Amino acid sequence: MTYELIIFDLDNTLYDGDSGLLQELGRRIRIWLQTHLNLEDAAAQALQHEYHRLYGTTMGGLIVEHPDLDIHDYLQFVHDIPVEDYLQPDQALAQMLVSLPLRKIVYTNATSEYGWRVLAALDVQTYFERVVGIEEVELRNKIYSDAYGRMLDLVGVEPDRCIMVEDWVSNLQAAKALGMVTVLVGEEPAEHVDFCAPDILQVGRIVKSLLDGAEQPGDCSS
Repeated sequence: MTYELIIFDLDNTLYDGDSGLLQELGRRIRIWLQTHLNLEDAAAQALQHEYHRLYGTTMGGLIVEHPDLDIHDYLQFVHDIPVEDYLQPDQALAQMLVSLPLRKIVYTNATSEYGWRVLAALDVQTYFERVVGIEEVELRNKIYSDAYGRMLDLVGVEPDRCIMVEDWVSNLQAAKALGMVTVLVGEEPAEHVDFCAPDILQVGRIVKSLLDGAEQPGDCSS
């Protein structure tokens, strides 16, 4: 198989989830829920987790359960974070990206504007040709196959020529169903995923072995 494109998730994939940025995103989500739905903090946190479980993201739940709310205002507020306060340039990540002879994009459930700011804070923005955010796929989450279809239409690549790198199993299932090779980062072995990498730097080794024909897509459930 000839591969053309590596698609990287952003949050908790290209950077360490312990940086504090994910926690700040979550805090701002809860603040927005409290303000716009008149909730106490505990209720906002419970709703945040419930919507993520049912709809893939809090935003997905808001679209279904509260269609009158301004989702673009939600996205702007949640991602209005000085990401450079949480992230530093990552030379090892840059070296791994340079070593992979494929086109590279970021595909995120966040906004593309936020995505570019994260890449700039990591100092790896020059290695990506595009960031596809949630607004570019008409506010559809990655748990839906049609969201991946819209993303692929934007970059002009067939799914069987793509490698998807992501930290959520549920987000990879739709990608695998379309024919992408899937790489799970930072979690224990899981079903319905081709490869598992303990951290983002190990993705380079996996992709190189795949390109060399040394490994074939399989199941990293054990």
